[in-house]
Amino acid sequence: MIQIVPKVRGDKVIWGVVIILSVFSVLAVYSSTTTLAYRFKQGNTEYYLLKHIGILLFGFILMYAAHKIKYVYYSKISMLAVIIAAPLLLYTLVFGEVRNEAARWTTLPGVNIMFQPSDLAKLALIMFVASMLAKKQSNIKDLRSAFLPILLPILVICGLILPANLSTAAILFVTCIILMFVGGVKFRYLLALAGIGIAALAILIAFLMVSPKSSGRLGTWQNRIEHFSGGGDSDETFQVDQAKIAIANGGFVGKFPGNSMQKNFLPNPFNDFIFAIIIEEYGVIGAITIVLMYLILLFRGIRIAIKAPGNFGALLAIGVTISLVIQAFANMAVAVHLVPVTGQPLPLVSMGGTSIWFTSIAIGIILSVSKEMDEVEVPTEETTEPENAAV
Repeated sequence: MIQIVPKVRGDKVIWGVVIILSVFSVLAVYSSTTTLAYRFKQGNTEYYLLKHIGILLFGFILMYAAHKIKYVYYSKISMLAVIIAAPLLLYTLVFGEVRNEAARWTTLPGVNIMFQPSDLAKLALIMFVASMLAKKQSNIKDLRSAFLPILLPILVICGLILPANLSTAAILFVTCIILMFVGGVKFRYLLALAGIGIAALAILIAFLMVSPKSSGRLGTWQNRIEHFSGGGDSDETFQVDQAKIAIANGGFVGKFPGNSMQKNFLPNPFNDFIFAIIIEEYGVIGAITIVLMYLILLFRGIRIAIKAPGNFGALLAIGVTISLVIQAFANMAVAVHLVPVTGQPLPLVSMGGTSIWFTSIAIGIILSVSKEMDEVEVPTEETTEPENAAV
């Protein structure tokens, strides 16, 4: 470890944010999995702690590896990643393991590890859109040669994610619109696209609210919308109510680590509602700290994008950063009942496997762009040739 530290490069503030969020993650997951341990591991509370620490450590390895790769190579990687992600999403929809009436998971052959293809697809699409925008800067205002070729993969990937995970598809769609706006696509094209998306969502919500009770995933969406609008009686009602109690019990300084009571009642205190457990144990101070960490990540990501050497680096940094921050605030908004339940994990904090690993890779990509800023003042053949080749 001592030998690795001097080789770590990139934005040191982001590294600090990652470490702080990871510490919160370990403490919150250890506290919130006690009930889970007694149900499935005969009271072995260290099992989930050690498992989570192992996942985080492997995430750090992935982050380190991703930040060592020159960011320009992610342009070519994105092409392959999108080609892999699309059929994998389709396969998961048809043959994936169904959990909570949604087929989001598939098993990696040979290693028997459960995997959410949407995690790969999110990162792949953002890298792809950033690459295409950078390559088409000379004619970025043109509808046929620039906007439509970028739009088609967005519609395909988001469309394949939507049936099993509406919130992920919506966050990814919004991220891509913001990325295209930053990339210089005509505002009226984006406005029309956003309008179509909002209209389609409004029609879906209206249909779900007036139609008879649906089954499957439509029924889940219907229950969540009805509960958020003040009606309905569902599992989400119980979840949100327990989260509110946890937040109310937290006060300003919290009940201190390990003393949460609502972790015994919330169905997913270590994942979707981990922010509520953090508030209960660390109070308003803990909540402000978590929010501040993601705001710092947003600020540093924007700063990296502004100073990045090359269009692709700027678009890549801002796209990945916005995606992570929107997901984080979506999770926290659910915990405090500002939006309907979405099922989005809190990046780098919620317990999980592939979600933490792909988040780690995403942050590693941001760090890869940031470390090139240190070299741009002394350009060499090694640093300039890949940029021209990729962008």
